[in-house]
Amino acid sequence: MADKTIHAAGGIVVRGGPRLRIAVVQRSKDDRWVLPRGKLKRNEDPVAGAQREALEETGHRVRVREFVGAITYRVQGRSKVVQFWRMQAALQPTHDLMKDIAAVEWLPLAKAVRRLSYPLEKLFLRNVGQQSLKPRRRKTAARKRSAKAAAKSAKRRAARSSRRRT
Repeated sequence: MADKTIHAAGGIVVRGGPRLRIAVVQRSKDDRWVLPRGKLKRNEDPVAGAQREALEETGHRVRVREFVGAITYRVQGRSKVVQFWRMQAALQPTHDLMKDIAAVEWLPLAKAVRRLSYPLEKLFLRNVGQQSLKPRRRKTAARKRSAKAAAKSAKRRAARSSRRRT
């Protein structure tokens, strides 16, 4: 029987201020620096799991934004898939770090990439980091603009149609 895939989730956790910074965390068990991430609980939604892990490992409440990608690697003969979302952290921590985390640092993108211990995570952050630092427009605002444009267009069509009838 084949071993089951390990599912995990995490975030590219960004904090505001004069310059945006990305969270990297140091694990207590091996002193390695990683992005905030962890295994999903049984039947846990990946977005909820990513948000939970970010809070536990950075101490900051986060807003989950868009999905930025996933990495896959092998752990003790099993595949592990880690999905990542861009997250916006509150400016101040609201919780203590979990005991598995020795430290959290908020670094500019280039320093965050260098600080990470695993080459695969370095490559991943290097590739998605710039897009994670760009502010995003809310979809609702874009939808409102689309709805307004559609209403204007319908109004123009109705006006043209009524002029033709007269």
